[in-house]
Amino acid sequence: MLEMCVNQGAGLRGIAKQAAPRVIAMASHGDQQGELPLLWSLCSTLVDFGYPVAVLDATTVESANNPGLEQLMNDAYWPGDLSSEALSWSVIPAALGLQRLGNRKTASGLPLDQLSGLFQSFGVIVIYARADVLTLVLPDSGIEPLLTVSPAKMSPVTAYQALKQMLLDAKLRPTIASIVPESLPKGVAQSYSPVENLQKCAMTFLGYRLDSLVVRAVQPKDRPSDDMHRLALRLLENAMPLQSHHFVGSH
Repeated sequence: MLEMCVNQGAGLRGIAKQAAPRVIAMASHGDQQGELPLLWSLCSTLVDFGYPVAVLDATTVESANNPGLEQLMNDAYWPGDLSSEALSWSVIPAALGLQRLGNRKTASGLPLDQLSGLFQSFGVIVIYARADVLTLVLPDSGIEPLLTVSPAKMSPVTAYQALKQMLLDAKLRPTIASIVPESLPKGVAQSYSPVENLQKCAMTFLGYRLDSLVVRAVQPKDRPSDDMHRLALRLLENAMPLQSHHFVGSH
């Protein structure tokens, strides 16, 4: 599996710079201890594939001292302009900007299409936001937002609430990552799953069959991770390319 993923990753590197920016998403549901390490590993894997990555972080609010998507949408000056050569990996505060996009009516396409002119230097845009924000900006998009379930006690509960909202309000079918402790032997890790209760609830109350990918909590630092390659490729398969038109600001 690892060899296949590495070969696919090599192929992706060849086309990454030619493709339009593609959007994937990750749902935040209050389990940042499990979410953030996985998000950073995912971004690192995408960079290894050859994609410059922009993370639009809707859990962080833009301000004058911490500018982000709102300032870009207003055409405000921002040191390190994104129209220049992109960094391999940038995290951009985006709470206000994404909320504004989600509340804006569009004649066609998705709200996020308005961002295409701002992020042409990037290969992948990762939207990291609560489920209610994702339902606003990604309705019926076909994207499968990443939803993590960790061994933390409340993680399956908050993950179910996010799953229900995305599924019912925007027809978004998440990709579930079941985070298992690194201390478990590999064979045991494949059968261990903190998502069992989530799967039962999804079937009982939503009539939805829930599959998950197992991801070990700490990724090896000295070799590529087959878990993360598999997860990144799964998300890219369902990524949404941004339509190419310039964003019109508010003034």
